[in-house]
Amino acid sequence: MSENNHPTPEETIDTNQIIEERRAKLHKLQETGNAFPNDFNREDLASAIHEKYGALNKEQLEETPAQATVAGRIMLKRVMGKASFATIQDMSGQIQLYINNAGIGEEEHTAFKHWDLGDIVGASGELFKTKTGELSIRVKSLRLLTKSLRPLPEKFHGLTDQEQRYRQRYVDLIVTPEAKKNFQIRSKAIQILRTFFTDRGYLEVETPMMQSIPGGATARPFVTHHNALDMQLYLRVAPELYLKRLVVGGFEKVFEINRNFRNEGISTRHNPEFTMLEFYEAYRDYKYLMGLTENMLRELAEACTGSSLIEYQGQDIDFGKPFQRLTMAEAIAKHNETFSSDELHDINFLREALARRKVPHFPADGIGMLQLKLFEETTEEKLIQPTFIVAHPTDVSPLARSNDDNPAVTDRFELFIAGREIANGFSELNDPEDQSNRFKAQAEAKAQGDDEAMFYDSDYIRALEYGMPPTAGEGIGIDRLIMLLTNSASIREVILFPQMRPE
Repeated sequence: MSENNHPTPEETIDTNQIIEERRAKLHKLQETGNAFPNDFNREDLASAIHEKYGALNKEQLEETPAQATVAGRIMLKRVMGKASFATIQDMSGQIQLYINNAGIGEEEHTAFKHWDLGDIVGASGELFKTKTGELSIRVKSLRLLTKSLRPLPEKFHGLTDQEQRYRQRYVDLIVTPEAKKNFQIRSKAIQILRTFFTDRGYLEVETPMMQSIPGGATARPFVTHHNALDMQLYLRVAPELYLKRLVVGGFEKVFEINRNFRNEGISTRHNPEFTMLEFYEAYRDYKYLMGLTENMLRELAEACTGSSLIEYQGQDIDFGKPFQRLTMAEAIAKHNETFSSDELHDINFLREALARRKVPHFPADGIGMLQLKLFEETTEEKLIQPTFIVAHPTDVSPLARSNDDNPAVTDRFELFIAGREIANGFSELNDPEDQSNRFKAQAEAKAQGDDEAMFYDSDYIRALEYGMPPTAGEGIGIDRLIMLLTNSASIREVILFPQMRPE
């Protein structure tokens, strides 16, 4: 393999030659019958066989013979004259096959010797322990079910090209056990989250993914066109406004595990298509959500990793302790010795501090917006342990309820873990006139060139005019959460098919 992990011309020629040789084998098989049979019924999985019989010794297996019928992909193969060994892999794990002339006949054994790594086979036989103590199947019946035309990556090197791993996830899952485990944890985590909410009386719902007005977050949307209606539509950036419409309608506890789309950059933390959990509960506030979130993430960590203390990229993260709760100013002062609390409430000082760091800011920016920009520049990445940042500026929180004591900030939090935002929640703004004014401000910002500003959503205002009860709502980034639970440095490690440039 070349230094950049891409195949050299010589390696490409070798691969093409292997493919042609395998095609010739396939064509020979097709001459004698169906090369892709679909009448083999697997009865046993590798993991279940190991779990049931793995602890038995050789004598115990001989005293009570056990049969197994398995199917899977050939991952290892050793041919030794009149006997051969093969390791096959199914969805649960691997099991070894022992094949000889006495078991399946010389003709079938000879045919097996010409099969390749990657071929999918079905086998039946009796369980036994080898001299080295490995649980194996003494094969009595063996069939080739699918011919693999492309060679798997070298067994000792695996799929080393990261980009190739993401583009060809199907190969990655075959040869990289860690990748398969990541997605098994992802599936388990989503099921746990779903149960967490349904057990508490939440109703799971689905809301539109194509919307005439994108709302619920400040983000640049993807645009499409519906031919029959001859209208422009947007892929949703968040389901929030539809979920709150349901709260208005009387579904007072709702959640959705959804796909969102934001037309933004791609990085180790961002994919334009991503998964969110959003939930809303009437007659609750943002403080209640913080407590609920702590309990939920603690349960999730313990269920997925076996402990409330997890390791992420060399850092120990403790979900067992109470999460910190800090305002932006408190967080900046705590993690940056050069700033005092008084200075962080001085608008001129904030402007000078941002100018020194060459952070763009504008004359209309108030103290809250300036604090936010300084926080993102100096503090966010330092929040390793779970930390709620509360009291976000009103001008960057167009859907959150203003604080009764300080209308310049909102009853809102963002949860940061390992230096990145994991969750965003707040007491919802249910005053239709206040919401209308904030939509107007967003629309004005959009008219002035802010592609991420929200549209004015008149139907949502109409819904609020019917009356939405006091409500708290939250969104949690599933992909970033799974990154933590699987110790994955990149979001692409936890999305089965991440967005890539065309080859």
